[in-house]
This record gives sequence, structure tokens and C-alpha cells, in this order.
Amino acid sequence: MVLFHYHLVTSHVREVEARYLAKLEFRLVARYGRIGEEQVSFESGVSWDELERRGFRHRLSELERGAVNVVVQPGQWRLPRVDHIGLALDDDEFHDVLERATRLRFRVQEFPGRRTFVATDAGYRVEIHPQRDWIDEVLANAGELSLAELQLRADDPTAKASALERLLEVEADDGEVELGDSRLRFLEGGPRGRPELYAEQFG
Repeated sequence: MVLFHYHLVTSHVREVEARYLAKLEFRLVARYGRIGEEQVSFESGVSWDELERRGFRHRLSELERGAVNVVVQPGQWRLPRVDHIGLALDDDEFHDVLERATRLRFRVQEFPGRRTFVATDAGYRVEIHPQRDWIDEVLANAGELSLAELQLRADDPTAKASALERLLEVEADDGEVELGDSRLRFLEGGPRGRPELYAEQFG
């Protein structure tokens, strides 16, 4: 099990994106959106000013460094909130998680061959991936950068951690969950629903 991805929602997309690019030295995979009715994507090298001139309506930005993939999506919150985290699982783990999700009555959204989401009862989702070539390529870069700890502020850290404990059958203690070599920490003082990004530690 590897925690390699998290999806942020914020009203300050450009500022959040710029932090990952300039301060944390991520690379821009692409910005995705629409021009008119056409779905389009632009890689690094096309400025926001140029996108505005073309009538680009932004849907999300994808950023990557080493074995860490971050998506930033426009939304209503100034401080970024986490819509979902992404886990790479082996095939047995993947099927076990789906079975537990059904047993827990967590809603499952499947997009065959692409991605699978599990909606927890704690206000956020978990994206689960079985073994795939593109994930293996991402994880092969763990020597450059990996996610050691993700800290999220929440209204009820124990409940947030409990959702992962039950879905993934992992240990949770005082709002902390071990996910492979990464730690997910839920901290007090956050909002209800989607947890708020507080800090990241990379290894």
C-alpha cells in the first residue's frame, strides 16, 4: 500500500499551484479544462495570461515530483481542502478494500480501467488503484521524492481516521494512520466535511 496522491480543492488555484512549482519544485503535468465545448489540456510553457486569451476554463491542474502526484481543482475554500487521497494497492489488497467498502455500505464509483473511488462516511473519498504500469512508473521515482506525512485539519480527527481504519484494515491511533511508509495525521481545529490541508512532509 502506497499513499502517492492527494486532490485539493481551493479558490486560490494559481497560488497553490505556484507553491508546488516554485517552492517545492514539482513539475506541471498539465492544466485541464475547456475552450468552448472542447476538452483541452496544456503542458508547462503556456502562461495563465495566454490561457485566458484563448478562453480557457480551468478544471484542474496536475503536478508531480518523484512518487508524489497532486491535483489542484477550483472550489469555494481559500485554504485547500482534500477531496480524496490516492492509494496504490496490490491486486489482493484492491479486491479486499472493495469487499470491505460494500460491507461498510460505503458508496463505490468505478470507472473501469481508469480509477475507483470509495466515499467514506467521514466527508472525504479514497481513490484506490490496483497494479498498473503508469503507477509503477510513478512509484519507481520514490528515490527522488515520496510522501512521508500528510497533515490534515478536521472537526473530528478520530472519526476521520476511523474511516480509513475500517476500510483499509490499518492501525489508527489518536487521529494518526499508517499507510505503508507514509503517515496520515488528522489534527484538531479543522472544518466539517472535507479535511483542510495543514502540512506535508516529503522524504
